[in-house]
Amino acid sequence: MTGPLDGVRVVEVASHVFVPMAGAVLTEWGAGVVKVEHPITGDPYRGLATVGLHKVHLGVDLFFLAANRGKRSVGIDVAVADGRALLSRLVAGADVFVTNLRPAARAKLRIDVDDVRADNPDVVYVRGTAFGSRGPDAHRGGYDTGAYWARSGMQHLVHAVTGAAGAPPAPPPAFGGGVGGLRVAGAVCAALYRRATTGEPSVVDASLLASGMWQVQTDLVDTAVSGPDATPPVPPSRNEVWNPLMLPYRTADDRWVALQVLTPDPHWPRLCELLGRPDLAAEPRFADLDARRANAAACVAALDEAFAARPLAEWTDVLAAFEGEWAPVQSPADVVADPQVVANGYLADVDVGEGTIPLVTAPVQFDGTPAHPTRAPEHGEHTEAVLLDLGLTWDDLAALKSRGTIV
Repeated sequence: MTGPLDGVRVVEVASHVFVPMAGAVLTEWGAGVVKVEHPITGDPYRGLATVGLHKVHLGVDLFFLAANRGKRSVGIDVAVADGRALLSRLVAGADVFVTNLRPAARAKLRIDVDDVRADNPDVVYVRGTAFGSRGPDAHRGGYDTGAYWARSGMQHLVHAVTGAAGAPPAPPPAFGGGVGGLRVAGAVCAALYRRATTGEPSVVDASLLASGMWQVQTDLVDTAVSGPDATPPVPPSRNEVWNPLMLPYRTADDRWVALQVLTPDPHWPRLCELLGRPDLAAEPRFADLDARRANAAACVAALDEAFAARPLAEWTDVLAAFEGEWAPVQSPADVVADPQVVANGYLADVDVGEGTIPLVTAPVQFDGTPAHPTRAPEHGEHTEAVLLDLGLTWDDLAALKSRGTIV
């Protein structure tokens, strides 16, 4: 693919989602990403389909596809000398090296900063960790549910805000890895710009913990300045809101319309008209923001009653004429068929051989052009092609295969 990173070469020694997702985003932006996998086991993330944790469609692991779109897979055992030598040759021609292996594994495989910089002193070195590269837990591994969701304070804050009974809410799979990977991709671009303008290559550190904290930063800062005994702010009840036009309302078919009218007074008469309740606009108790706040319970009850009169599909048509901010609360099925999603190319059909699979594209576009991602590689699919490009011969490849160094 061409794009703003066309010509940038990335070598990835990473598994699962956090960091591999960064490589996936970079491919959509035009970079060439070579994913180095163990010749026998490959990325362990591939194996989760076999135990039923990933959905397979048309023979494709949908989760692995999302995190590894557009890459080339090379099966190399970098734990052995000739395999590590092959990695050195790959790194020598790369702009960026990315990994999320733990410190002990990086040291064992000789892929720490000094090792990689010995192969290429100009390479941008990126390491993703669970909890950060310093401190007592720098050596520990972790996944997004623990590092991004639980330890960052996000789970506690969500549970406090929702007031859910029983167990705290749990995130969907790879909830933090996908978002964190996007942030790593942005950091890679910043590091490439720095190298291009100053000649200095960066060591980029990113962690799931830091990414989660970024997501809930306002609550963390509030807690930090309020003291250790502070409790997370809990939104007022529906009957005590300062602005009834900042709430979701249930429709006749048990769906929801989310109003987000931050400056409600200019929009209140038109909303009442579209709701079929012009009398509400003339009601002194609801005349302006202060009046509606003072009479929030009555105003919310009136809006509840109005929205309950029609199903969501009808409200979607009616509110198309409303200039205030609102959105339907959509199901995944609604989202994939949303004409706004289609018009902007936020889903792209990826050819996987037996058919096409829709894939969510990276959430930015360049020059008004939607991304066109390609499929994820099979395990070791590009080993021969990539190594031949490095100057190896077919006899070299045969010898390496006979020793189990490559697949």
